[in-house]
Amino acid sequence: MADVVLFHHVLGLGEGVRTFADELRAGGHVVHTPDLYEGRTFAEIEDGVAFEESLGFRKIVERARLAVQGLPDELVYAGFSAGVLAAEALALTRPGANGALFFHGCMPPSYFDDDGWPTSIPLQIHFMEDDPFSQEGDLDVARELAEKMEGVELFLYPGGGHLFADRTRPDYDEAAAALLMERMLAFLDRVG
Repeated sequence: MADVVLFHHVLGLGEGVRTFADELRAGGHVVHTPDLYEGRTFAEIEDGVAFEESLGFRKIVERARLAVQGLPDELVYAGFSAGVLAAEALALTRPGANGALFFHGCMPPSYFDDDGWPTSIPLQIHFMEDDPFSQEGDLDVARELAEKMEGVELFLYPGGGHLFADRTRPDYDEAAAALLMERMLAFLDRVG
């Protein structure tokens, strides 16, 4: 059993993220879903991006840090898209991480003043091959981490959806989401 903190994407902590967390719980894991937007949700990615930009990345990471206070150190940090920012920041800076899961996003570790991804923290990254948002550099970062760092797995799925694992979104892909869930549950069983 793993203890997971799952950070939502720019649309906020909506039904799709909650359902995903419930699937992890059904797999036997403890899952925490902090709401970094304090109840706000958005229907369109552009609106969520604008809200997140108005807060600033430092504020988002600070909210994430506060959200995990009181939780065990031995967490798996997971994030959807923009939620990867919080997951990656905490995995790299909060002692005791058991692993990390990035869905639809990946930042260079240097963004957090880190030299690279630590080999002591297993990492699994999931993208669709033609995700338009990954063309902004995230997929390149993920590929480089997977090629150069031990313990980093990168899984690419055919298609062009961004939030393909969120069943409430139009780019949801049932087959890809099921395979992502299978791979992720195996990962959690290994690190938990």
